[in-house]
Amino acid sequence: MQDIYSCVFGTWQPGIGDPTWQGWTTVAVYLAVAALALHAVFRAVFPAPSARRERIFWSLVALVLLGLAINKQLDLQSALTATGRCLAKLQGWYGQRRAVQTEFIAAIGTLSLLSLIGLLWLLRGTLRRSAPAIVGLCFVSGFVLIRAAGFHHFDHLLGMPTLLSVRANMVLELTGPLLIALAALRLPRLRHSQGHGIAGKP
Repeated sequence: MQDIYSCVFGTWQPGIGDPTWQGWTTVAVYLAVAALALHAVFRAVFPAPSARRERIFWSLVALVLLGLAINKQLDLQSALTATGRCLAKLQGWYGQRRAVQTEFIAAIGTLSLLSLIGLLWLLRGTLRRSAPAIVGLCFVSGFVLIRAAGFHHFDHLLGMPTLLSVRANMVLELTGPLLIALAALRLPRLRHSQGHGIAGKP
């Protein structure tokens, strides 16, 4: 146990994981979208048959985004990567780590698919409102888990600059939250249009 502890904390230390403007912008986006999700829980008006299920979903979204905002700067996925690397070295299978990483990605894919099926069942009949948020949640969760797998080529790709020197990492990481924000911002409009439709009935 002492060996694994020494190995992990020899390569990873708690601290601010990404102190750049892009890192803090990502944190701010996570927190803002989490606030939008909470607004949906308490203020949006959902149809009666699915109201409870949709509030459960948006509560889950808010918790996930809050956790990701905290994790973004604590850099806990790097601790997970360091732990896996240390275990591989101490247990003698570091040379076969690629196969383990591939299995990890396959497990992520299976878990993501099962989670998607579960969400589709929970939100059956509501996809007009919730589909972008479901896709966004799966996207951001899968992105974080793949980063935790520690593929160096993938990390190199994410560090490459794109338009205006913004890292590819930031572009991909914010795609999911922005899809969720789109879905959350549509809820008041749906309620408003539905209200007009009811008011217009004779």
